[in-house]
Amino acid sequence: MVTRTTSRTASRTASRPAATTSRSAPAPAPAPLLHTPPGALALEAARSVEKNVRRAASGMLRLSGERMSKVDTAWLRMDCPSNLMLINGVWAVSPGITLAQLRERAGQRLTQYPRFRQRVVEDAAGATWVEDDHFDIAAHVEPLTLKRQHGQSHQQALADAVGRLATQPLDARRPLWHFYLVEDFVGEDGAPGSALIVRIHHCIADGIALISVVMSLVDGGSEPPKRKRRTSAAGAEDWLSDALIKPLAGLTVRAIDFAGEGAARSLHALLDPEKAVQHGLAGSADAARMAWQVLNDAAALALMPDDSPTRLKGEPGTAKRVAWCPPLPLDDVKAVGRALGCSVNDVLLSCVAGAIGGYLRDLGDDTTGKEIRAMIPVNLRPMEEAWKLGNHFGLAPLVLPIGMENPIERIYEVRHRMAALKGSTQPLLAFGLLAVAGMMVKPAQDALLNLFGRKTTAVMTNVPGPREPLTICGARVTQCMFWVPQTGSVGLGVSILSYGGGVQFGVITDTVLCPEPQRIIDAFAPEFETLSMLTLMLPWGKDDD
Repeated sequence: MVTRTTSRTASRTASRPAATTSRSAPAPAPAPLLHTPPGALALEAARSVEKNVRRAASGMLRLSGERMSKVDTAWLRMDCPSNLMLINGVWAVSPGITLAQLRERAGQRLTQYPRFRQRVVEDAAGATWVEDDHFDIAAHVEPLTLKRQHGQSHQQALADAVGRLATQPLDARRPLWHFYLVEDFVGEDGAPGSALIVRIHHCIADGIALISVVMSLVDGGSEPPKRKRRTSAAGAEDWLSDALIKPLAGLTVRAIDFAGEGAARSLHALLDPEKAVQHGLAGSADAARMAWQVLNDAAALALMPDDSPTRLKGEPGTAKRVAWCPPLPLDDVKAVGRALGCSVNDVLLSCVAGAIGGYLRDLGDDTTGKEIRAMIPVNLRPMEEAWKLGNHFGLAPLVLPIGMENPIERIYEVRHRMAALKGSTQPLLAFGLLAVAGMMVKPAQDALLNLFGRKTTAVMTNVPGPREPLTICGARVTQCMFWVPQTGSVGLGVSILSYGGGVQFGVITDTVLCPEPQRIIDAFAPEFETLSMLTLMLPWGKDDD
């Protein structure tokens, strides 16, 4: 609008006869910009765009208070009868703690994070974090008595309780988290103690951030760092800056810096990198490669084929079951990985693929050549900023070869596929997709995200927990586990958590698609043992003769 007004004014001025200015006297030339670094100009332009977007968003939407980021809004709106966006976790503690102790500890430590005192208010433009004026710690930390059937162990009764709670929505009138304490619980080792069930909505934080929260609850846990409270203007639509403007501006600045005075050519390289490379434009090759990577990754996400049809895919119901196994020694997993030249993640995911494939074959299914796609979260934030909560991760699609029965062949195939994902921009693109989804009304968001749900069988995550055993209120945390939520029609969630020198494998399933998740769990340890045995049997070294 400013440009049109200026041009009209200039036109009117030009049509008038000159009164005092001589035609022979040229107008003063604008100040040269050659002394200003091209990258600085691009950065200034990017900042101007960012400022204008913030002003426009605040003005048009009349936002006030601390707005929920659009990515977190997307997770908030993903709730559906089949899949609630709840992160469910379990702690077993020995010798046990009381309800009064837990309420006191949570009231002292957890509520220092503002999100745990704030409820969510939705509106047409998104959602807002609002202080709960009637916050009561007793409403969020409650007792629970396990209903044990005849012959059922405490562990089995606890798993049943977690499965039932996984399908029960949190009270939207309160902050979106809830703890249940089973004060009379017997652990796997037969020792008496307590069990803590944790339920937190995904819109509050991702798994990495929640580890930081958990660490504040334990004995000796640190308080969250103090931070400046956001104003309504600063926090209104900072998602747009963080998820879209800043990455693009950074890429542009880098490209312009490489091209120097050939800024225009560099920008064309970002739009058409293939042509830029063919013509060998000076200084633009790096930017072209970056842009080409983005284009390739975007096409890969958009054109993902459906994975293999199995009984694990279909229309889910409204009931869940969970299961978990005793931890494996982390040192043993590392030893196998070092011997095979694979990462710990490669070893574990290979065992997961083997356990799922074995489960299907035990049911009489032919898995020859079959593969399932799992969405794997990729952390996008520095670990030192985990305390800020929120969701700062992308998703990378990993295709697991469940039809490969040979453990050695399977682990090398997993390693190859994991290596192909390294350096990919797909997690960033997925993060941006969630930001876009959070802008939409829920039906449109569901339609967008279901496109990926139909091409996916499972959600899998691997979260590194504390290396040293923890204590809470003087009691040892003997075991901890969590279960990742699934989206849309996805009916299988796989969680891997390392803690205190062990690695634990957990599964949450829809009862229609997989009524017996314990059978998958029971196959996990044998898969690792077989892999370990075969690793020892490989020909290491050469004969002297």
